[in-house]
Amino acid sequence: MAQATPSHPTACLALADGTVFYGYGFGAQGHCVAELCFNTAMTGYQEIMTDPSYAGQIVTFTFPHIGNTGINTEDDETPNPVAEGMVVKWDPTAPSNWRSTETLSNWLETQNRIAIGGIDTRRLTRAIRQQGAPHVALAHNADGVFDTDALVKAARDFVGLEGMDLAKNVTCSQSYRWNEMRWAWPDGYQPQEDPKHKVVAIDYGAKRNILRCLASTGCDVIVLSANATAQDVLAHKPDGVFLSNGPGDPAATGVYAVPMIKEILETTDLPVFGICLGHQMLALALGGKTIKMNHGHHGANHPVKDLETGKVEITSMNHGFAVDAQSLPTGVRQTHVSLFDGSNCGIALDDRPVYSVQHHPEASPGPQDSFYLFEKFAEYMSARS
Repeated sequence: MAQATPSHPTACLALADGTVFYGYGFGAQGHCVAELCFNTAMTGYQEIMTDPSYAGQIVTFTFPHIGNTGINTEDDETPNPVAEGMVVKWDPTAPSNWRSTETLSNWLETQNRIAIGGIDTRRLTRAIRQQGAPHVALAHNADGVFDTDALVKAARDFVGLEGMDLAKNVTCSQSYRWNEMRWAWPDGYQPQEDPKHKVVAIDYGAKRNILRCLASTGCDVIVLSANATAQDVLAHKPDGVFLSNGPGDPAATGVYAVPMIKEILETTDLPVFGICLGHQMLALALGGKTIKMNHGHHGANHPVKDLETGKVEITSMNHGFAVDAQSLPTGVRQTHVSLFDGSNCGIALDDRPVYSVQHHPEASPGPQDSFYLFEKFAEYMSARS
């Protein structure tokens, strides 16, 4: 059964403009401060909460049925939730799924993440779309006592994500090898036992399913931390270099990430593939610029057009910054664009196997419209060997 609704509000969401939403708290008690975004996906709340790209953000889920498939350890993108909190329309429903091992509420509580239900998420989403992603404070107190003035002040004092390097907070502390492939019925996750290519993946906040997709296309993956140098990368004698997703301002992370990428590009002919923050890192290394978006793209229903084939892919997205297509230098072409707003979603070098995309081909809302990007990476490495 769903948890009983208390007789008084037990959670409060305060926006920097002074707007206050009251609702019913679940998960951990306490408070947090973050940027607020919304996600339009109908499924995948566990993957979203454990996606490192959501560091520094609270997620508003526009789909009302959140919690109905419970929680299971196989769907975590990282060991623990990274998003600061969640906002939902209804209180979590009782889980009904054969893979569920825990309720959403219990999981959030054990993972020290705060959530609020009973919110008019349509009104909140409209406000985010019209005014941009706000800074907010979220509090959960079973007694229903809130210092709203202090919460509004905390939201106003939040410095925001611009200029913030969050990759350093979510990257791995030491290198490791990955060989687990994508989930498949009935065997689940199986190891890649006959790899054809060695790939060094730079972890700016890598999702597990990205690494699984690399393994599924024949890659033996060595994961290095975000501050790895070109010497660290080349010491593994890779056949290709992968740049992962991640959170925060790409310009801030680029201070230490871009020099490494530039050196790889200038001193080797290795194939390079980037996703999300990795896409932005590559663009910066090639001479482009990034910009902060009004409210970003977050969802599993985003149409992206491949300009080279004319094909439209239904993609999963999660980013609040974008590559400025107007800043791309000669020799770097735009390969993909969002059909929502025309923003850049992909680039490639004209004369080398170096490319990247803003969307997430490891997620499969299409159901697998963009998986070919991993296969292309493997083909580039095969052509070089």
